[in-house]
Amino acid sequence: MKPYHAHPLALVRSVLENSDLIWQMSKREVIGRYRGSFMGLLWSFVHPLFMLAVFTFVFSVVFRVRWGVAVESKSEFAVVLFAGLIVHSFFSECITRAPWLILGNVNYVKKVVFPLEVLACVTVVGALFHIAVSAVVLVIFYSLLTMSFHATAFLFPVVLLPFVLLTLGATWFIASLSVYLRDVAQLVGIVSTALLFLSPILYPISAVPEQYRHFIYLSPLTFVINQGRDVLLWGHMPDWPGLGAYYAVSAFVAWAGFFWFQKTRRGFADVL
Repeated sequence: MKPYHAHPLALVRSVLENSDLIWQMSKREVIGRYRGSFMGLLWSFVHPLFMLAVFTFVFSVVFRVRWGVAVESKSEFAVVLFAGLIVHSFFSECITRAPWLILGNVNYVKKVVFPLEVLACVTVVGALFHIAVSAVVLVIFYSLLTMSFHATAFLFPVVLLPFVLLTLGATWFIASLSVYLRDVAQLVGIVSTALLFLSPILYPISAVPEQYRHFIYLSPLTFVINQGRDVLLWGHMPDWPGLGAYYAVSAFVAWAGFFWFQKTRRGFADVL
């Protein structure tokens, strides 16, 4: 049986050696999702904007939530809300699709030469396309709204990269575990919904009673959401020490997920 290496260098080597395959499959996935539809890629704008409108109405009009910064108009509130939603949407798309990466591609499992680990990479790259589109729309809209543009917006990829690594590790882990435990697919849906309300997306952390704030900080989305808003909307530099720690944790999670995937993939064919 072919040995599957799981050390950190094997992770990097796999991504580099299969980069062309990952790119081609990611492009096919993004294009294929909208093939045949009248609006095509415009759907990648419509869905988040619709959710943005609904959440903005509920939380700024019905519940009258106020942010802890200079957010006066409903349009500005919508932008702040949207910045959190695009981060959650990226993570949610990856982990909710992860359980079906192996279960839905049994033909790839039977092919000894196919690098199964790239399926998680394809999912993450496809989701990155949507977060990139949403971030561009966000920056353009906010710049027109406030008649200003913050150069710190160019640092958003630096803030986002460790979150991408963390999400990739989680995707590998969930994809593998789902082969042996089918209930995982149901669990990740619950986790995704819970993180929507347990992360500072629909409200500022300052709105949470102090004794409960540590639960919000435990969310893997909290740090990147706050840093994303800082660089995209408010012109603040990233929290470099915090970002360094987040990079370290995310790199470990990515490797741990890859390690688990490589060590458990030997049994995929037997289970499926």
